[in-house]
Amino acid sequence: MSTILDLHTHSEASEDSRAPVEAYLNWIKLRQAERPVDGIVLTEHRQFNRDADYRRLEDKFGTLVLRASEVETTYGHMLVFGVNDDMVARFDFADVRLDAQTLIDEVARMGGIVVPCHPGRPNIGLYEHYQSRPPLENVVAVEALNGGSRKGEDERSAELIAKHGFAATGGSDSHLVSLIGLCATKFSAYIKTIDDLVRELKTGNYEPVDFRPRRKTVPHAVAMETR
Repeated sequence: MSTILDLHTHSEASEDSRAPVEAYLNWIKLRQAERPVDGIVLTEHRQFNRDADYRRLEDKFGTLVLRASEVETTYGHMLVFGVNDDMVARFDFADVRLDAQTLIDEVARMGGIVVPCHPGRPNIGLYEHYQSRPPLENVVAVEALNGGSRKGEDERSAELIAKHGFAATGGSDSHLVSLIGLCATKFSAYIKTIDDLVRELKTGNYEPVDFRPRRKTVPHAVAMETR
């Protein structure tokens, strides 16, 4: 049984989002035919929302809600999955200059996994840092598809993945309700908990999926002879 998860979302717990989690889940229910995601992972900026409890909403909408974090490092923004008390004690997630290699290695040692997000984005993506600095070690996967990508960003991410052989994920990076589920990750395994997700992310047995609407092709104008 496969599972499709939007691995990168921000709720109103992030300072730049006003999207309530309940509104996200209701939107997914309404758009299930277009964006068939089974669950979302809340990756709030520079924090781990430890005390949030979404079980009532999960039961109401039948959609899985997991929690992770998006942090800022010396090599750009990265998603941290499997956050636990040891990681929160070891790192100040509010620090915008976390050492990337230390974060990757220590989170792995503590049972989690770090996935660089929107790597093709200028200034805060891995691609740009790799142009002038040595590559990081022990990177398993990066985010290949990001719902907020601008022209050229996903292409640079694809180039990075091809060069380094990373596994690839997808996430909407939603800050608005209507953007939830535009990009996601399809796992071949059934995922129900954050431990399941971390285990599967380490295997590389998944693929990004793109539910963004395609732009309609505008036919070229045909010159008409006038008399």
